[in-house]
Amino acid sequence: MPQTGEDLANQALAAVQAETDEVAKSDKIAETLAALQGVIERNANELIEVSKTLKEKREMLKSSLENDTEIAEAQTKAKALNDEIKQKKSQALNKPEIVNLKLEIAEIAQNKKEIEETLSSHLVNYHQLTGSTSFDTSDGDQWEFSISARVKAKK
Repeated sequence: MPQTGEDLANQALAAVQAETDEVAKSDKIAETLAALQGVIERNANELIEVSKTLKEKREMLKSSLENDTEIAEAQTKAKALNDEIKQKKSQALNKPEIVNLKLEIAEIAQNKKEIEETLSSHLVNYHQLTGSTSFDTSDGDQWEFSISARVKAKK
């Protein structure tokens, strides 16, 4: 059936209405976007100002503490005490009985290291033979061990 003039007019009116709705939607989106940009800009400027104020206040606090005479005196006393402690330790470490004790400690530590290496070697051999990570002692206890490997530095 052919379209009448009224049908054509209604179609044209609908097209104009659709166009008007699109323009209105576009205008609304543009308004919303502009408002959002304004809010973003205000917040960004406020952040800059707050950051600047925070930096100034921190500098004021630091300056106040650095220029406080009581704190400066306490730091001077603390440094003097630390220097005195270092000096006393140095003197104590040079006493013959302390030197001998340090030598004995070094010797015992070396002995311990050798025992650990030997024990480790024996435990690796035991593990290879039995596949177990525990062994029974003569007291009837059972001790567990773990196998680990590490690369030693070049000598």
